[in-house]
Amino acid sequence: MFAITGITGQVGGVVARHLLATQQDVRAVVRDAKKGAAWAEAGCDVAFASMDDGEALTRALAGTEGVFILLPPNFDPSPDFPESRRIVATLRSALEAVKPPKVVCLSTIGAQAEQTNLLQQLQIMERELGTLSMPVAFLRAAWFMENAAWDVEPASTTGIMPSFLQPLDRRVPMVATADVGRVAAMLLGETWSGRRVVELEGPARLSPNDLATAFGHLLGRDVRAQAVPRDTWESLFRAQGMQNPAPRIQMLDGFNEGWIRFEAPEGETMKGAVTLETVLRGLIECAE
Repeated sequence: MFAITGITGQVGGVVARHLLATQQDVRAVVRDAKKGAAWAEAGCDVAFASMDDGEALTRALAGTEGVFILLPPNFDPSPDFPESRRIVATLRSALEAVKPPKVVCLSTIGAQAEQTNLLQQLQIMERELGTLSMPVAFLRAAWFMENAAWDVEPASTTGIMPSFLQPLDRRVPMVATADVGRVAAMLLGETWSGRRVVELEGPARLSPNDLATAFGHLLGRDVRAQAVPRDTWESLFRAQGMQNPAPRIQMLDGFNEGWIRFEAPEGETMKGAVTLETVLRGLIECAE
């Protein structure tokens, strides 16, 4: 039995479906019955627990042969990330209590960066869970190709794809969530000791210009990337409702300045198989 947290999200759902396809028993860890119903119909055992409820989480993870951890995303955290720190502490206590044979955690490119930024929430997770008494693997995923979902509407209606990644011709590691979930499921089936880091990116590194070109090909129109001026980011994010946009801005700076990166050189990272065009085609179809 493998326990999957974050199963209602893109990556967690892929992990669960891969395990089910290979006749593995899966326990879906969800917060409410409505979200658990579909997974129960798919053949999963369902356990109800929020990530900050230690007792419920301990019960949900008990008796499993492996656990997949997905830290709930928080794009507008309080200074010093107290929300994530509480969840990580709860997770650590629950995992130490039940001692599963292995744990796979979804982490991120740049988790090792020393500069303050939004992704430090995953760095906190790596530091705390990396000292657990059982084998733990951190799957550091590149920038998700699915982030381009925000670009479908402007690309299709105006031919302009606003980009926070800059300069527009700079290629960065990107990956499809289908590859992330597939590799996480694969890791749950492996055996190792101690702390392990796997850095995963797609078949090729991509720039905003590459995304615009791919959108143009699929939409049958001219599409070009346009840099969102750096000095407008804070006011733009606050207008969208963010209370503390600094960590998000610092994360974007990290990608653009190159200090959010993989530790391993490009030739040594694991490569996924899903192409950008495949992902964008799916996003366009969903938007229609």
